[in-house]
Amino acid sequence: MLSNVPQFIDTEDKIVGPFTAKQLGWMAAGGTLFLVAWNTLDTSSAIFAAIVIAAIFGALAFYRPYNQSFLKFLISSVSFVFSPKIYIWKRNYDSIRVASKTKEKNVAPIILKKTIDDKKIIDISKILDSQNR
Repeated sequence: MLSNVPQFIDTEDKIVGPFTAKQLGWMAAGGTLFLVAWNTLDTSSAIFAAIVIAAIFGALAFYRPYNQSFLKFLISSVSFVFSPKIYIWKRNYDSIRVASKTKEKNVAPIILKKTIDDKKIIDISKILDSQNR
């Protein structure tokens, strides 16, 4: 049985013309905020506010840094600024022998060879043989 596999699942659906629902929502929010600013402020202040509002909401609607939404980028930036930047690496000093600075540098380290007696080899071979059966 054949079935169709969706191909473009990363792209959002276009609602009106080339705009997605999120872009229309950001533009509607910016337009609403501009309308409130136009009714409450005088003309020169309203024009300045319109430029600022258009820049902010235009970036929120259309700008995608590092292929993510601008809002997510802003939230990540703010959380990076305010999060602690301490990286802790805990080293286990129990298994490491630290050489002191007062010892001589020409002393060779003592290397112990591992020894296995015949009884230990026979025990290991019996264990391995019993597991293979």
